[in-house]
Amino acid sequence: MTTAAQQNRSEPMQRITARPGFNRWLIPPAALAIHMCIGQVYATSVYRDAIQVHFDASHTAIGIIFSLAIVMLGLSAALFGTWVDRNGPRRAMLASTACWVTGFVVGSAGIFTSQLWLVYLGYGFIGGIGLGIGYISPVSTLIKWFPDRPGMGTGMAIMGFGVGAMIASPLSAFFMNLYNGGAPEGDDVHSGQSVGFLFLTLAALYLVMMLFAAWIVRVPAPDWKPAGFDPDKAKKSAMIAQGNVTANNALKTPQFWLLWIVLFVNVTAGIGILEQANAFVRDFFRDGDGNTVVAMAAAAGFVAFLSLTNTLGRFIWASTSDKIGRKPIYMVYLGLGALLYFSLATWGNTSMALFVVLAGVILSFYGGGFSTIPAYLRDLFGTLQVGAIHGRLLTAWSLAGVVGPLIINSFLDRAGGEPGTLTADAYRPALYTMVGLLVIGFIANLLVRAVNERHHEENKSGDEATKKADENGKGKKAGPRTVDPAATPVVPVPLAWVIVSVPILYGLTYTFINGIQLFA
Repeated sequence: MTTAAQQNRSEPMQRITARPGFNRWLIPPAALAIHMCIGQVYATSVYRDAIQVHFDASHTAIGIIFSLAIVMLGLSAALFGTWVDRNGPRRAMLASTACWVTGFVVGSAGIFTSQLWLVYLGYGFIGGIGLGIGYISPVSTLIKWFPDRPGMGTGMAIMGFGVGAMIASPLSAFFMNLYNGGAPEGDDVHSGQSVGFLFLTLAALYLVMMLFAAWIVRVPAPDWKPAGFDPDKAKKSAMIAQGNVTANNALKTPQFWLLWIVLFVNVTAGIGILEQANAFVRDFFRDGDGNTVVAMAAAAGFVAFLSLTNTLGRFIWASTSDKIGRKPIYMVYLGLGALLYFSLATWGNTSMALFVVLAGVILSFYGGGFSTIPAYLRDLFGTLQVGAIHGRLLTAWSLAGVVGPLIINSFLDRAGGEPGTLTADAYRPALYTMVGLLVIGFIANLLVRAVNERHHEENKSGDEATKKADENGKGKKAGPRTVDPAATPVVPVPLAWVIVSVPILYGLTYTFINGIQLFA
């Protein structure tokens, strides 16, 4: 029998509403699949120098590609957040697939024709839109499937973004070596043509995986809850709202803007390292003649290692926040993070082991900040439009995607070094700048309090409130026709996990094998 809440749902949402008996553990593989693909953006440092040499451009000019993609990620997440909440994760995943794959194809055309603006348009602008829509597509869905463990739920969704680079890093190195006719030696780089063919290869692979994710994803029925879970008996906290706040009202609260600062700072501090990771480790360790002592394969292994710690942090720290709370965990990310960043800048080049450990923990905090923020928003603003609120908060990521690389690249350009000639001294001013930003974020997090009840919606079902919010100022609309719930996918849960686990194991194996070379 169809409930009133189901009737109020949009037709696209009804079409993917799970039937009774659906196993919620089929949803994490869908989230992982979509995020593993778009998480490739964190592996751009593997071919960054090759593109810079190909276009004979500055650090800053090439950094714009990555920054533009992150800017569009945040802007598209903010603009389409309400659309995603209303139409569901499947349509969002399909839209993300179209943009992300097209971005690679257009970007490859820019490389083959030596037109840098086409790379900006393709990978940066079009691909960035796909990043934003794909990023938020599974988050609110997993929060609804795992109301008993929201931190773990969002951690499972967003950890895939870190996994993406862990897989894309060795995959990119493999295909570039193949298309280049072998691995470059010393401080040489791959040819631009090899990167162009890599883009086309990734477009084909990601198309298949993202369509798989859209096929198996489902949303729970409005009245669904996990077996044995009673919301009325759930642990209460002064920081957890007992009401819901719409996306528009959330913008009127100081809590939203304090969290905006927190996310901006945490992302800025980590994204600068990620964007330069490959060159970062090679430049920090040079011999007396100025030659790097870190092989290209070992540097790629370092990128994969950072992706691993980024990934593990997204799950481990977000799950930990279910136990100790969101605010305390951010005190760790920002406070301890500032101390670790200072240590990396000051003593990082004295020991490879110290450098790797410090960078790894910093990136685990970076990843943890991403996966914990949706649960933090859910605590403060409720579940009504948490996806839309999350999307708008990601504008902080957009700005950080510009500021983080700009801080690093501007200092490197000021040092006057060409790729392959920079040293640790060129990076230190930028790293100390990050320490100051983290302290600002720590203070902002301390100021976060529970949202005043005057911002809460009336006590009503989430679907009714969402419909009212969507129709505000537009007049009443006829409700959608009733559609039967979606059939359960024919993919067994174990098989879905195998499909996403195989590339993850590939990335893990590469990470461990090549990571050893850092200490050879």
